Amino acid sequence: MLKAKTRWVVRQTNQELVGQLVNELNITPLVASLLVNRGINTVDSARYFLFDKDQTFHDPFLLLFMDVAVERIKEAIEKQEPILIFGDYDADGVTSTSVIMIALQELGANVQFYIPNRFTEGYGPNENAFRLAAENGIRLIITVDTGISAIHEAKIAKELGIDLIITDHHEPGPELPEALAIIHPKLENSPYPFRDLAGVGVAFKLAHALYGKVPEHLLDLAAIGTIADLVPLNGENRLIAKRGIRKLKSTERVGLKSLFKLTGVEAGSVDEETVGFIIAPRLNAAGRLDHAEPAARLLLTQDVLEAELIAEEIDQLNKERQAIVNAISEEAIKMVDEHYPIEKNPVIVIGKQGWNPGVIGIVASRLVEKYYRPAIVLSFDEEKNLAKGSARSIAGFDLFKNLSTCREILPHFGGHPAAAGMTLQLSDVDDLRNRLTVLANEQLTEDDFVPITQLDGEVELKDIPISAIEEMQLLSPFGMNNPKPKVLVKDTSISQIRKIGADQNHLKVAIEKEGVTLDGIGFGLGYVFEQISPYSKLSVIGELSINEWNNIRKPQIFLEDLAVQDWQLFDYRGLKRTQKLIDMVPNGKWIVFNKEFNQTIFHTLLDQIILVESEEDAIKLDLANEHVVLLDLPPSKKIVELLFEGKTPGRIYVHFYKKDSDFFSTMPTREHFKWFYAFLSKKAPFDIKRYGDDLAKYRGWTRETIDFMSEVFFELDFVKINNGFISLNTGMNKRDLTESITYQQKVAQFTLENDLLYSSHQQLKSWFDGLFQGSVNIEEAVEEWI
Repeated sequence: MLKAKTRWVVRQTNQELVGQLVNELNITPLVASLLVNRGINTVDSARYFLFDKDQTFHDPFLLLFMDVAVERIKEAIEKQEPILIFGDYDADGVTSTSVIMIALQELGANVQFYIPNRFTEGYGPNENAFRLAAENGIRLIITVDTGISAIHEAKIAKELGIDLIITDHHEPGPELPEALAIIHPKLENSPYPFRDLAGVGVAFKLAHALYGKVPEHLLDLAAIGTIADLVPLNGENRLIAKRGIRKLKSTERVGLKSLFKLTGVEAGSVDEETVGFIIAPRLNAAGRLDHAEPAARLLLTQDVLEAELIAEEIDQLNKERQAIVNAISEEAIKMVDEHYPIEKNPVIVIGKQGWNPGVIGIVASRLVEKYYRPAIVLSFDEEKNLAKGSARSIAGFDLFKNLSTCREILPHFGGHPAAAGMTLQLSDVDDLRNRLTVLANEQLTEDDFVPITQLDGEVELKDIPISAIEEMQLLSPFGMNNPKPKVLVKDTSISQIRKIGADQNHLKVAIEKEGVTLDGIGFGLGYVFEQISPYSKLSVIGELSINEWNNIRKPQIFLEDLAVQDWQLFDYRGLKRTQKLIDMVPNGKWIVFNKEFNQTIFHTLLDQIILVESEEDAIKLDLANEHVVLLDLPPSKKIVELLFEGKTPGRIYVHFYKKDSDFFSTMPTREHFKWFYAFLSKKAPFDIKRYGDDLAKYRGWTRETIDFMSEVFFELDFVKINNGFISLNTGMNKRDLTESITYQQKVAQFTLENDLLYSSHQQLKSWFDGLFQGSVNIEEAVEEWI
């Protein structure tokens, strides 16, 4: 058995709906099932999802107060009033700022932008920034990707005579700011048909309303912010991302082109992963370590030299960010293990003076990944008596909802069900931890703390042709609510399995079923190699792709997890380097049957070895679901049968050490005994002591064979032996060879070694299977004579 790392939840497919999509849209069953399992189960919705040719963006004026905002902005443009765009310091905020800046500049506005410093000003609008804006003659402020929680700041703006337009997408609280207009898709009673826009999506809708048409040239920026902010990639977000990626492939923005050049990205190959793993981290890095303004200037500049310099600057910041994240993560993990063990802490709340507040959100994500608990990581400022934090959650624990019950100790707080940011007094940190612990214990069960892997379906190898994998790209771009398809391939045979990579950290397998083979690569899964018997039935989950090598294209699967449902047999019979066995068996029960077993071979295990000498010892030992190591050859199969009767283990490792084997000595047959008996009838008395070796050589037998047959004849009273002379007894009765104790012991040992020590892997596996099924038939092969 090999347990999966996560809970595999396989979506159930309505085959009737799959058939309809296959027939109407002429798509493969694999893609049709993926659509149905994602709730896209009608021909019209599937066509809309796959093919965006005739799709249109929603009317921006369906957003509440959009008309008020557009009228005020156009008034400011006409009067050349200075306008301030107040942005946020992450990739969504930076792209939102850039979208509105470009739109207003092209419409002739007198506009500038302001992004607060994460370290000195914190998240969102602040009073000092608004007062400074008023002193500089600003009478219209437009927030982007922020502001929905700025209750106090909105009042300050009103006192200062500033008109405030808020555009945001974060969860609205129970009280809304007093602003001239709030453009937000989640406002109560909003008729807008799509609620999950990113901040840049809301900014894009404002630009749409101002232009009076869809600003296609801004879609590349809108796609970056939408993908970076991890909002659901369906509905209008999917349209923004899909068309925006096309724009990115041919972008003329010098900042993006400089970033592509620096990171070795071919513009034509840009996809959602380029945005998520290359563009977004670098835009975020500026605001995480210093100030986000360079990231915004990179997107806005039209100067090639400036773009190259900024690209290098934020790339270096990203490298520094990675190093800082790694260092803080190590400290955080140590702190959890030593002071806040997960057994007692269903929600992780930790913090420390000096932790960079710009990266603690990433650290929180790493803690969730490692411990699968909601996590809040705080940066302490002891001089100000403040803690600034970022939170990430797991399925079943709504961060925004639960943190909302703690608002009286969270003066600055906002976010989503899965992520949030906050500020609180240092003295309230323990209170926050205690409150969340109570809430988590009320809402979460033990199963909730086991990570879930949602799978799009179970597929057969024969249903994964290259054409189906190619067609899967119609579902892209992938992201939140539209993840890359993960599939289950169940109970396959293993054609090949080995570790690869310079450090042997990765796994390469070839699985086979019904004559079809599929290659698989598991990065970082090299450690499971020793935990999989090559004769096991292997189930795998992962993402399908096409491997291209030397102009040969083959389907393959990127392995995410593996499992073996049945018990496994690991065959280490004849293994010389016994330390290898010790190294490879995790948490095993080490069984020895013979007290005189040479324990020097396994001297490091002396305190773990369990001696099973009798049938009673075997019966009382509990081995259900255990990893069992059978170190030496048992005296009989019966004791092994009793050892496992009614208690199927997870794994059995067989070594079956025996110093001297009887198997390769001659086992005399009926013909052997007949010839020897006839020989004695002619030559007796025969001096076996003197001429036994000569007789063995003459017949091509071993001397042991001669002595063994002589002993059997003696026990059966066929012969008498006196001073080394052997002669026949007269008047003997006819008897079976099996009546001889010596013969019985020889046959039993010979059969034991044949069945346990020299059988094939599959034969031995089948014998154990029979034990666990309670259907073992003990068959002792005996030779009868006369």
